[in-house]
Amino acid sequence: MQKDTYKWTDHLKFIIPSLIGIFLFMTPVNTDQGMTIPIAILSNWLQALLKDQLSMIMMIIIVVTAIMTMIAKIAGKEAFQKTPFFQQLFYVSTFWTITRIVAAIFAIMVYFRLGSEMIYGPDTGQLLLGDLLHVLFAVFLFAGLFLPLLMNFGLLDFFGTLMTKIMRPLFRLPGRSSIDALASWVGDGTIGVLLTSKQYEDGYYTKRDAAVIGTTFSVVSITFTLVVIDQVGLIQMFVPFYLTVIAAGVIAALIMPRIPPLSLKANTYISEAEGDIEEEVPTGHNSLTFGYKKALEQAKTETSVYKFFKEGGQNILDMWMGVAPIVMAFGLIALIIATYTPVFSWLGLPFIPLLELMQVPNAEAASETILIGFADMFLPSIMISTVEAEITRFIIAALSVTQLIYMSEVGGLLLGSKIPVSFWNLFVIFLLRTIITLPVIVLIAHLLF
Repeated sequence: MQKDTYKWTDHLKFIIPSLIGIFLFMTPVNTDQGMTIPIAILSNWLQALLKDQLSMIMMIIIVVTAIMTMIAKIAGKEAFQKTPFFQQLFYVSTFWTITRIVAAIFAIMVYFRLGSEMIYGPDTGQLLLGDLLHVLFAVFLFAGLFLPLLMNFGLLDFFGTLMTKIMRPLFRLPGRSSIDALASWVGDGTIGVLLTSKQYEDGYYTKRDAAVIGTTFSVVSITFTLVVIDQVGLIQMFVPFYLTVIAAGVIAALIMPRIPPLSLKANTYISEAEGDIEEEVPTGHNSLTFGYKKALEQAKTETSVYKFFKEGGQNILDMWMGVAPIVMAFGLIALIIATYTPVFSWLGLPFIPLLELMQVPNAEAASETILIGFADMFLPSIMISTVEAEITRFIIAALSVTQLIYMSEVGGLLLGSKIPVSFWNLFVIFLLRTIITLPVIVLIAHLLF
């Protein structure tokens, strides 16, 4: 295609929204609390502004979702026929209908402190409704609204072409997945899952691609790793800590796509109509020029401001109503098991000899925290923070970040998305990541301490 087919407005349409997207989602900004990104600053501002109302707002969102889902279930698939978006949001399978109803009951019990303290206690219900769901509300609002800047104006097409030579041979993934990883890394794991799910639904990723990216590249944000290392009292070691996390994460990313369950996922698209998204560079182009051409082609298709905000609004509702009930239901059950039963202590028993073999001090205390991260990533850091040995606190903090799959957020998000992974898949992936990353982290920790 001749270069003169593009007007200067096409170039601006790619460059300006993409730069705004990069700024909002991927540019580290220095604040009083340390490094973060503009989306997180907006999110924190909103949380502070609505601090006293957010628990009620989230409870209402979860209850309204359950009511609408029941109406859709009773009325049948035709109920929301005129609005396909609401039809797919509220007409869900029986399992998810029950999950949403359970979430609504939990949310009401926690908010009004009804029933057992086991449900509304500070380490269970209050932690979810009064803390984690506040974060999700605010992050989803801004991330959902501005996500089209990253997705719709050619940035993914540009990076996808540039990164193919790296992502394909190393991780067996399309080049555009590099953006998902970057958005998670600088922004938030939830943003990565969101991007991946959307790309999968739009036919850019196969089932296997989506499962691998969602469980391997939705990495924990820089912001959250700071919170974790601070919790274990080693904030002065942030740089070696973060480099350890990256090293262990890259090794896991090289191995995980090549072994089951991820290697067994079908290499087919969500609908048969989708085909290979062209990633080969044709003659007469290099990666850069071809990537730029593809970006301009994509940017040209965006013609309406209304469409941009409509899509952003749908993203927000999709996340609030699709995800919050799952986090509430599964997260609360997992936290109750973790707080009130010895299940995770028993599950940790096999790790005691392994940790002793690796010469990790306080092996018994450490073993109890190893699998509890499946419930919530922050639990291991809270539990290990009282242990004397700095090396042990460092190892458990790093492990909790590299395990990646935790039900109160990324795990719940993955189950709530269209990405083809089951609860059992997630548990097996969590275990495999633990087994792969633990020796790497211990080795580096012994060099550091």
